[in-house]
Amino acid sequence: MRKILVIPSIDIKDGKTVRVVRGIPELGSKEYGNDPVEMAMIWRTENAKVIHVVDFDLSHKHSYKNFDILGQICDSVIIPVEFGGGITNLEDAEKILELGVFRLVIGSLAYTNPKEFIRILEKFGPLKISAAIDVVNDELVIHGRKHKTGISAVEFSKKLSDMGINRFVVTDVLRNGMLDGPNIELCKAVADATNTKVTLSGGVSGFEDLMEVQNKCECGIDSVIVGRALYENKFPCQKIWRVAESGIFD
Repeated sequence: MRKILVIPSIDIKDGKTVRVVRGIPELGSKEYGNDPVEMAMIWRTENAKVIHVVDFDLSHKHSYKNFDILGQICDSVIIPVEFGGGITNLEDAEKILELGVFRLVIGSLAYTNPKEFIRILEKFGPLKISAAIDVVNDELVIHGRKHKTGISAVEFSKKLSDMGINRFVVTDVLRNGMLDGPNIELCKAVADATNTKVTLSGGVSGFEDLMEVQNKCECGIDSVIVGRALYENKFPCQKIWRVAESGIFD
Protein backbone atom coordinates (compact mmCIF):
# COMPACT_ATOMS: atom_id res chain seq x y z
CA MET A 1 0.00 0.00 0.00
CA ARG A 2 1.28 3.45 -0.89
CA LYS A 3 1.78 5.64 2.17
CA ILE A 4 0.42 9.14 2.49
CA LEU A 5 2.75 12.06 3.10
CA VAL A 6 2.18 13.95 6.35
CA ILE A 7 2.93 17.67 5.93
CA PRO A 8 3.28 19.84 9.05
CA SER A 9 1.76 23.30 8.75
CA ILE A 10 3.34 26.51 10.01
CA ASP A 11 0.87 29.38 10.14
CA ILE A 12 2.52 32.79 10.57
CA LYS A 13 0.91 35.97 11.87
CA ASP A 14 2.90 39.00 13.05
CA GLY A 15 6.07 36.98 12.81
CA LYS A 16 4.88 34.24 15.17
CA THR A 17 3.67 30.68 14.78
CA VAL A 18 -0.08 30.47 15.38
CA ARG A 19 -3.03 28.20 14.86
CA VAL A 20 -6.11 30.05 13.66
CA VAL A 21 -9.65 28.74 14.15
CA ARG A 22 -11.02 27.68 10.76
CA GLY A 23 -8.25 29.72 9.12
CA ILE A 24 -9.96 33.00 10.08
CA PRO A 25 -7.91 35.19 12.48
CA GLU A 26 -10.99 37.08 13.69
CA LEU A 27 -12.30 33.85 15.22
CA GLY A 28 -9.25 33.67 17.45
CA SER A 29 -5.75 32.27 17.31
CA LYS A 30 -3.33 30.56 19.63
CA GLU A 31 0.41 31.07 19.57
CA TYR A 32 2.72 28.07 19.47
CA GLY A 33 6.11 29.60 20.17
CA ASN A 34 7.56 32.80 18.84
CA ASP A 35 9.88 31.46 16.16
CA PRO A 36 8.51 29.89 12.95
CA VAL A 37 12.07 29.14 11.80
CA GLU A 38 12.73 27.08 14.92
CA MET A 39 9.40 25.32 14.36
CA ALA A 40 10.45 24.39 10.83
CA MET A 41 13.69 22.94 12.19
CA ILE A 42 11.76 20.90 14.75
CA TRP A 43 9.47 19.44 12.09
CA ARG A 44 12.50 18.60 9.97
CA THR A 45 14.12 16.94 12.99
CA GLU A 46 10.95 14.89 13.33
CA ASN A 47 11.47 13.67 9.75
CA ALA A 48 9.06 15.91 7.87
CA LYS A 49 9.58 15.65 4.11
CA VAL A 50 7.66 18.84 3.21
CA ILE A 51 6.54 21.88 5.21
CA HIS A 52 3.42 23.92 4.47
CA VAL A 53 3.57 27.63 5.36
CA VAL A 54 0.59 29.99 5.49
CA ASP A 55 1.12 33.75 5.82
CA PHE A 56 -1.95 35.38 7.36
CA ASP A 57 -0.49 38.87 7.07
CA LEU A 58 -0.11 38.50 3.32
CA SER A 59 -3.51 36.83 3.07
CA HIS A 60 -5.49 39.42 5.05
CA LYS A 61 -3.44 42.62 4.70
CA HIS A 62 -1.26 41.93 1.64
CA SER A 63 1.72 42.68 3.86
CA TYR A 64 5.21 41.35 3.08
CA LYS A 65 6.25 41.68 6.74
CA ASN A 66 6.91 37.93 7.12
CA PHE A 67 8.94 37.43 3.94
CA ASP A 68 12.28 37.57 5.77
CA ILE A 69 11.04 34.78 8.04
CA LEU A 70 9.85 32.77 5.05
CA GLY A 71 13.28 33.08 3.45
CA GLN A 72 14.93 31.95 6.69
CA ILE A 73 12.65 28.91 6.84
CA CYS A 74 13.63 27.94 3.31
CA ASP A 75 17.32 28.38 4.19
CA SER A 76 17.07 26.47 7.47
CA VAL A 77 15.71 23.17 6.15
CA ILE A 78 16.74 20.97 3.24
CA ILE A 79 13.22 19.89 2.39
CA PRO A 80 10.66 21.54 0.09
CA VAL A 81 8.59 24.38 1.50
CA GLU A 82 5.19 25.10 0.00
CA PHE A 83 3.47 28.40 0.60
CA GLY A 84 -0.11 29.66 0.59
CA GLY A 85 -1.99 32.79 1.45
CA GLY A 86 -2.66 36.10 -0.27
CA ILE A 87 -0.96 35.70 -3.65
CA THR A 88 -2.70 38.29 -5.83
CA ASN A 89 -0.49 38.65 -8.90
CA LEU A 90 2.54 37.42 -10.82
CA GLU A 91 4.83 39.75 -8.87
CA ASP A 92 3.81 38.14 -5.58
CA ALA A 93 4.49 34.70 -7.02
CA GLU A 94 7.91 35.72 -8.28
CA LYS A 95 8.96 37.27 -4.97
CA ILE A 96 7.91 34.24 -2.96
CA LEU A 97 9.55 31.70 -5.24
CA GLU A 98 12.76 33.75 -5.20
CA LEU A 99 12.87 33.24 -1.42
CA GLY A 100 13.34 29.52 -2.00
CA VAL A 101 9.77 28.26 -1.84
CA PHE A 102 9.22 25.09 -3.85
CA ARG A 103 5.49 25.32 -4.56
CA LEU A 104 2.75 27.95 -4.33
CA VAL A 105 -0.80 27.15 -3.27
CA ILE A 106 -3.10 29.74 -4.84
CA GLY A 107 -6.76 30.09 -3.92
CA SER A 108 -8.83 33.26 -4.30
CA LEU A 109 -6.91 34.61 -7.30
CA ALA A 110 -7.96 31.65 -9.43
CA TYR A 111 -11.59 32.68 -8.91
CA THR A 112 -11.34 36.48 -8.90
CA ASN A 113 -8.75 36.93 -11.65
CA PRO A 114 -8.36 33.75 -13.72
CA LYS A 115 -6.30 35.56 -16.39
CA GLU A 116 -3.64 36.49 -13.84
CA PHE A 117 -3.78 33.00 -12.39
CA ILE A 118 -3.16 31.52 -15.83
CA ARG A 119 -0.21 33.90 -16.32
CA ILE A 120 1.38 32.50 -13.16
CA LEU A 121 0.60 28.92 -14.10
CA GLU A 122 1.99 29.34 -17.60
CA LYS A 123 5.20 30.90 -16.33
CA PHE A 124 5.98 28.42 -13.55
CA GLY A 125 4.05 25.29 -14.51
CA PRO A 126 1.91 22.83 -12.51
CA LEU A 127 4.86 21.49 -10.52
CA LYS A 128 5.28 24.90 -8.90
CA ILE A 129 1.62 25.96 -8.80
CA SER A 130 -1.20 24.13 -7.06
CA ALA A 131 -4.72 25.31 -6.25
CA ALA A 132 -6.37 25.79 -2.87
CA ILE A 133 -9.99 24.71 -2.64
CA ASP A 134 -11.47 26.10 0.58
CA VAL A 135 -14.96 24.79 1.22
CA VAL A 136 -17.89 25.49 3.54
CA ASN A 137 -20.79 23.06 3.16
CA ASP A 138 -19.56 22.01 -0.30
CA GLU A 139 -19.39 25.66 -1.48
CA LEU A 140 -16.13 27.32 -2.53
CA VAL A 141 -15.15 30.25 -0.28
CA ILE A 142 -12.50 32.89 -0.98
CA HIS A 143 -10.81 35.99 0.47
CA GLY A 144 -9.63 34.54 3.75
CA ARG A 145 -12.45 31.99 3.73
CA LYS A 146 -15.00 34.74 4.42
CA HIS A 147 -16.87 35.10 1.13
CA LYS A 148 -19.10 32.52 -0.51
CA THR A 149 -18.94 32.09 -4.28
CA GLY A 150 -22.06 30.08 -5.08
CA ILE A 151 -20.01 27.44 -6.90
CA SER A 152 -19.36 23.91 -5.69
CA ALA A 153 -15.85 22.74 -4.89
CA VAL A 154 -16.03 19.96 -7.46
CA GLU A 155 -17.33 22.24 -10.21
CA PHE A 156 -14.57 24.80 -9.64
CA SER A 157 -11.85 22.18 -9.37
CA LYS A 158 -12.89 20.86 -12.80
CA LYS A 159 -12.37 24.34 -14.28
CA LEU A 160 -8.91 24.59 -12.74
CA SER A 161 -8.00 21.12 -13.92
CA ASP A 162 -8.92 22.18 -17.44
CA MET A 163 -6.51 25.12 -17.03
CA GLY A 164 -3.69 22.70 -16.24
CA ILE A 165 -3.70 22.32 -12.46
CA ASN A 166 -2.76 18.80 -11.38
CA ARG A 167 -2.74 19.18 -7.59
CA PHE A 168 -5.34 20.58 -5.21
CA VAL A 169 -5.10 21.41 -1.52
CA VAL A 170 -8.65 20.86 -0.28
CA THR A 171 -9.72 22.31 3.08
CA ASP A 172 -13.04 21.81 4.82
CA VAL A 173 -13.05 25.17 6.60
CA LEU A 174 -15.53 24.14 9.27
CA ARG A 175 -13.19 21.35 10.37
CA ASN A 176 -9.93 23.27 10.07
CA GLY A 177 -8.25 23.57 13.47
CA MET A 178 -11.19 21.89 15.18
CA LEU A 179 -9.85 18.30 15.52
CA ASP A 180 -13.23 17.01 14.30
CA GLY A 181 -11.89 14.53 11.78
CA PRO A 182 -11.03 15.01 8.09
CA ASN A 183 -13.55 15.33 5.27
CA ILE A 184 -12.25 12.48 3.16
CA GLU A 185 -15.31 12.27 0.94
CA LEU A 186 -14.93 15.90 -0.15
CA CYS A 187 -11.30 15.33 -1.11
CA LYS A 188 -12.16 12.08 -2.85
CA ALA A 189 -14.87 13.85 -4.86
CA VAL A 190 -12.36 16.45 -6.10
CA ALA A 191 -9.78 13.80 -6.93
CA ASP A 192 -12.31 11.65 -8.81
CA ALA A 193 -13.76 14.58 -10.76
CA THR A 194 -10.38 15.91 -11.90
CA ASN A 195 -8.19 12.80 -11.99
CA THR A 196 -5.55 14.77 -10.10
CA LYS A 197 -3.68 14.49 -6.81
CA VAL A 198 -5.22 15.96 -3.67
CA THR A 199 -3.67 17.11 -0.41
CA LEU A 200 -6.24 16.90 2.38
CA SER A 201 -6.24 19.76 4.89
CA GLY A 202 -8.30 20.25 8.02
CA GLY A 203 -9.70 18.17 10.85
CA VAL A 204 -7.01 15.57 11.51
CA SER A 205 -7.12 14.84 15.23
CA GLY A 206 -4.66 11.99 15.59
CA PHE A 207 -3.34 8.66 14.39
CA GLU A 208 -6.72 7.05 13.69
CA ASP A 209 -7.65 9.86 11.30
CA LEU A 210 -4.37 9.43 9.44
CA MET A 211 -4.99 5.71 9.11
CA GLU A 212 -8.48 6.34 7.74
CA VAL A 213 -6.99 8.58 5.06
CA GLN A 214 -4.22 6.06 4.46
CA ASN A 215 -6.74 3.32 3.81
CA LYS A 216 -8.35 5.47 1.09
CA CYS A 217 -5.21 6.95 -0.42
CA GLU A 218 -5.65 5.04 -3.67
CA CYS A 219 -8.51 7.39 -4.52
CA GLY A 220 -6.08 10.23 -5.28
CA ILE A 221 -5.45 11.65 -1.81
CA ASP A 222 -1.69 11.29 -1.40
CA SER A 223 -0.88 13.74 1.39
CA VAL A 224 -2.32 15.39 4.50
CA ILE A 225 -1.56 18.78 6.03
CA VAL A 226 -1.61 18.55 9.83
CA GLY A 227 -1.45 21.51 12.18
CA ARG A 228 -3.07 21.62 15.58
CA ALA A 229 -2.88 17.86 16.20
CA LEU A 230 0.90 18.01 15.84
CA TYR A 231 1.34 21.16 17.88
CA GLU A 232 -0.72 19.72 20.72
CA ASN A 233 1.06 16.34 20.69
CA LYS A 234 -1.94 14.24 19.67
CA PHE A 235 0.35 11.50 18.36
CA PRO A 236 1.85 9.26 21.11
CA CYS A 237 5.36 9.17 19.62
CA GLN A 238 5.61 12.97 19.81
CA LYS A 239 6.13 12.87 23.58
CA ILE A 240 9.28 10.84 22.99
CA TRP A 241 10.42 13.27 20.29
CA ARG A 242 9.84 16.26 22.58
CA VAL A 243 12.10 14.80 25.29
CA ALA A 244 14.82 13.99 22.76
CA GLU A 245 14.64 17.51 21.33
CA SER A 246 14.66 19.40 24.62
CA GLY A 247 17.50 21.92 24.54
CA ILE A 248 18.39 21.16 20.92
CA PHE A 249 18.19 24.84 19.95
CA ASP A 250 19.64 26.30 23.19
